[in-house]
Amino acid sequence: MRVPKEELFTILSQFNPWWRGEKVPDLPTWCRAIFRELLLWIENPPAARAVLLSGPRQVGKTTLLLQTIQKLVESGVPPANILYATFDHPVLKLAGLDTVLEAWRELEPKAEGPEYLFLDEALFIKNIETWVKHEIDFFKTRRIVFTGSATPLLQADQESGVGRWHSLRISTLSFYEYLQIRKTNLPSIPQVSSVAELFEYNSSELYKLTEATIPLIGHFHEYLVRGGFPQTALVDSITQAQKLLREDIIEKVLKRDMTALFGVRRILELELLFIYLCMHDGGIQDTTTIAKELGIAKQTVHNFIDLLESTYLIYRLPTFGYGKEVLRARNKIYLTDPAIAPAILLKGKTILEDSHALGQCVETAIIGHLFSHCSSRQARFSYWRSHKEKEVDLIVEMNGTLIPFEVKYQSQHIQERDVPGLTDLCRQKPSIQEAYVLTKAPQDIGKMETASTDTRYARIPAALFCYWLGAADFAQKNILLRSP
Repeated sequence: MRVPKEELFTILSQFNPWWRGEKVPDLPTWCRAIFRELLLWIENPPAARAVLLSGPRQVGKTTLLLQTIQKLVESGVPPANILYATFDHPVLKLAGLDTVLEAWRELEPKAEGPEYLFLDEALFIKNIETWVKHEIDFFKTRRIVFTGSATPLLQADQESGVGRWHSLRISTLSFYEYLQIRKTNLPSIPQVSSVAELFEYNSSELYKLTEATIPLIGHFHEYLVRGGFPQTALVDSITQAQKLLREDIIEKVLKRDMTALFGVRRILELELLFIYLCMHDGGIQDTTTIAKELGIAKQTVHNFIDLLESTYLIYRLPTFGYGKEVLRARNKIYLTDPAIAPAILLKGKTILEDSHALGQCVETAIIGHLFSHCSSRQARFSYWRSHKEKEVDLIVEMNGTLIPFEVKYQSQHIQERDVPGLTDLCRQKPSIQEAYVLTKAPQDIGKMETASTDTRYARIPAALFCYWLGAADFAQKNILLRSP
């Protein structure tokens, strides 16, 4: 359908105030950890590729684009050479990308230098992966960033993307970023270059860490129930924050995106499945049981879980192992943010009074932080389960090193007998040198005495561990492995 150019001119002028010499209004001055990597790929691309910025809805992708644009303008890039367009907008979606580009050049003639195209929610553009491939192959002076809150079109034609775009996944706010965005004043918290430093800390150093961790606990619990989405993180009322998060997920993702991008019509069944996953966050994916309990066909359950992963609402964690051992096993399913379950289930702060539910939120937060911290480091993630039903929550395999993590978010002092799965795994895998137990109490920190294995165990309060991972991401450092 043909859209009047005058209407396109009005919309594009609104979205691109730098053409008029104006700044983007109300743009946050604080940037996400991933901002510098995105800016590198725009200003000095390591390779001739577009950039795909992906992640859940409301996670801050648009803000990142606008902050990048503002930086380009400040560095002297001609404003006329920068286009921002969101194809979430009904008129731009109807007009199509080619018509939008024509309108851009009628309004703003090209200046000297590269052109910068920022295409928000680009998965609503027809054949976007083919268009990007063509642009990268034949228009070397264009630098393209496109975003998406789902991956269906890219997965459908992955071959087109090989060597054509670099993917940057943006997660929900880390605990560190959450504290920064809320401008929380805290005492100075000692940093580490590697969590393995804890094995050498003396009692005085551990005492300082304990004192620094105490103020983090209350904020960490609020982070778990308010969420890592920038918009809701800034809402003072936890009830209102959870209400907004629930509306965003149910109305925009489950009802709108699933219909528009995947053609889903049985929205009620999809919603029931998602509520079930919220009630069993971190549970093993037993599609037969889920199908029976919800009265949904088993294949439909499989399909819906695929779709929920494609829209970045869940992670699937495979079992540790290789070959047939893995094929016979079942995945565990985690939500991408610890606040999603309390929001969907309308639990408010009561989640903090339920030790089991609180422990599950902490486990979800730990796994999300580790996924984000290791995502660009070719890491492999899995969980371990023995024939006797003993488990280890997460194993990170990186640079040939296995690092297991066990979450024990309980008030009592954690000892070796409290982590039998970890002990069994380390006996079976003597190559594991270090293992970590994520605890609750600030005093439950430091090296843990063990008698059953040569592997060294360290306890770290979960709030401090999440803070350290987020701070390391912001500094672009890896704190899981010692520096060579």
